[in-house]
Amino acid sequence: MTKKYQAPIVKKAFLILDAIAKSTRGLKISELSTSLDISKSTVHGITAALEDQGAILRDPVSKKYTIGITLMELGKAAYERLDFKNIARPFMEELMEQCQESVFLGIKNAHRVTIIDIVESRKDFKITSPIGTTLPLLAGAVGKLFLSSMEAKDSQKYLDSNPLVKFTANTIIDPVQYAEELEKVRKNGFAFDDEEYISGVRAVVAPVKGYGTHVLAIWVVGFKASMSQQKIPSIIEQTLAAAYKITKKLSDQK
Repeated sequence: MTKKYQAPIVKKAFLILDAIAKSTRGLKISELSTSLDISKSTVHGITAALEDQGAILRDPVSKKYTIGITLMELGKAAYERLDFKNIARPFMEELMEQCQESVFLGIKNAHRVTIIDIVESRKDFKITSPIGTTLPLLAGAVGKLFLSSMEAKDSQKYLDSNPLVKFTANTIIDPVQYAEELEKVRKNGFAFDDEEYISGVRAVVAPVKGYGTHVLAIWVVGFKASMSQQKIPSIIEQTLAAAYKITKKLSDQK
């Protein structure tokens, strides 16, 4: 078994970048040190190096750090490389028109799911989220979909070290029942979320394959009132069809 190379300072640098990126007002060295449990001297050294490279900016008055231009440029370059986003977009738009609910496209990113595109519903009241938003890997139907894409032993290993989180009263937190849900997803080819991540919200998710070793997901999200039990079967069918079309288009690009 190959031993993973450990680089603690790199991990800390990414933790600092992540905290700064998620802060809307910027963060001071003391705030970063406290929230991340990293010594002030270490935070000072890392932020100085990141600032020197243009990854973060320091306000001379408030002493707070915000994301810098270099990191924005890197993020923009990486985002533009996601050619599958352009391939998926027409099918996402078609799916939104069919079900009249918001449609998301996301990818598993380590222990999170990152939203890479969204086609919002035309309704006044809809579910939406900024592109780049991350969701917990155990979040509702999306979590079920990505965990079910793993081998059963691997998903079980993940669950053993990452206990299920109770987001709502409907969240499945019994390990045995959750494992059964994952098997159901593997068998049916889609995942369903009945107010398990956000109260009053339902979701249907299907896998998109064909982008190398990555598994993408396309999902429809809406309020329970509009995503009624009567509509769910057709939304499932439409979501699966959209996922198939995107998968086929990606395969044709090879």
